[in-house]
Amino acid sequence: MVNEKVNPSPDESHRIATTDDIEVSTYLEIAKEIGGEQPVAAPEAIPGAEREAIIVLDFGSQYNLLIARRVREAQVYCELMPHDTPWEKIAPLNPKGFILSGGPASVYEPNAPLAPAYVYESHLPVLGICYGMQVITKQLGGQVTPGTRREYGHAVMHLNQVDSLLFAGLPESTTVWMSHGDKIEEMPQGFEALAYTENSPYAVIGNSNNVYGLQFHPEVAHTPEGKNILKNFIYKVCGCKGNWTMGNFVHESMERIKEQVGGGKVINALSGGVDSSVVATLIHRAIGDQLTCIFVNNGLLRREEADRTLKVFKNNLGMNIVYVDATDRFLNRLKGVTDPEEKRMIIGEEFIRVFEDEANKIGKVDFLAQGTLYPDVIESISSVSKVSAKIKSHHNVGGLPARMTLKLLEPLRYLFKDEVRLVGKELGLPEEMVWRQPFPGPGLAIRCIGEVTKEKLEILRSADFILMNEIKKAKLYRQLWQSFCVLTDVRSVGVMGDFRTYGYLAAIRAVTSDDAMTADWARLPYDFLARVSNRIVNEVDGINRVVYDITSKPPSTIEWE
Repeated sequence: MVNEKVNPSPDESHRIATTDDIEVSTYLEIAKEIGGEQPVAAPEAIPGAEREAIIVLDFGSQYNLLIARRVREAQVYCELMPHDTPWEKIAPLNPKGFILSGGPASVYEPNAPLAPAYVYESHLPVLGICYGMQVITKQLGGQVTPGTRREYGHAVMHLNQVDSLLFAGLPESTTVWMSHGDKIEEMPQGFEALAYTENSPYAVIGNSNNVYGLQFHPEVAHTPEGKNILKNFIYKVCGCKGNWTMGNFVHESMERIKEQVGGGKVINALSGGVDSSVVATLIHRAIGDQLTCIFVNNGLLRREEADRTLKVFKNNLGMNIVYVDATDRFLNRLKGVTDPEEKRMIIGEEFIRVFEDEANKIGKVDFLAQGTLYPDVIESISSVSKVSAKIKSHHNVGGLPARMTLKLLEPLRYLFKDEVRLVGKELGLPEEMVWRQPFPGPGLAIRCIGEVTKEKLEILRSADFILMNEIKKAKLYRQLWQSFCVLTDVRSVGVMGDFRTYGYLAAIRAVTSDDAMTADWARLPYDFLARVSNRIVNEVDGINRVVYDITSKPPSTIEWE
């Protein structure tokens, strides 16, 4: 039985920011597999403040990272770890409490995942969400059974105990988002029902040892008081102080970079995007001229992008920058390739090889810096708990070759995209860098469906240039997470100037999001879409039809490939 299913409504899904935190040991395993060494670790200590963290134990929900994100928004450091993580991996973070996430299993099934004994033996506060609540119930002596009917969607929760720390500042009745198929038949000894809904007499349970269970999902936007419930747990129950700030992160990261690099040399995979810009600036502030930035033109960039990026970086960052035109090298490797995963793997591997070639010209180089973030890793790995589905490989992770001669330096690997922007502002980067829309590492290769050719790339660049021009003229750029054109492999018949045409179908994609793990299609004005479509069809040879993509993520991904 599927125990939970959260389906954001189209008009709210862009507000649900879900990205994953992964434990340090998982990163070390990844680094070992690709032949690199330990990336810059998460801040185990925050300068000038007592170390503190909330640990989210992952039981497999597709939305687990939203929990971690909500904790981070409360300025408390948080990591998502597999449900069976040993205590030795958690203790150094000085946990102040545990959150047991949702998941697809049923606790009464054979081999259902359960929480380690230390969760209860540590006497730290515990908050179980949906499946996590049922885990608590089973392990502490209660009973969970299949529900007579599943409950998905909004419900009204009524408080039994308004004076509970968990409910401080909450109204006596509030809307919550339910998503479960199993139910609690009998609470464990010592627990009492703190709140109920029409269909769930045990919507919230708790005991005197600060162990709580929620049948609903407080992390989603559909639960209006959810953030406050989580904040009450973090501050009033766990006693956290809230010292996770980007200022502290910058200071701590610079110290860790200095320690890891020592007297070594670093090359940075510079793309012009906010991630690589922040990485370059952060590392440069830490080690100065020990860093050399390498900008690779892989032939898959947008029109004028290489020139504009180089100008911006030379004017603002004052770093050593090496420009490499590897267009032919990449396009030759992509000849005849149509599978999107194969494209990503080829591009990722070729990037590394180019960096290694340039490093040999520079002299002895020890580290490769990358702007890898949480979403990059999560979408490339099945799950830290081995129960969530792999979506696609990210070129920074899935595309890395089996053996590397450079060690990895990834100081942003523990951050969400909006946190990276805050780091950029903390570092004093200009607005055009901090707020640049994300552009994928594989570039236009994954926006050009089917085989990538110079002809198709030029058609796509022309269409995309028109779209971006109109978006900026309409002052929509900052309102959108991403906006771009896709050149499909579909051709259709058209009529232009009384003549028959047989051209490509182009698609416009524009989404709103917080961090790319969920996104909603942007409700662009009809007259805007009409203007863009008209310009593309009339100004770009090879395209005679334009469509607008109106699917959200999930079920679709933002990029088409």
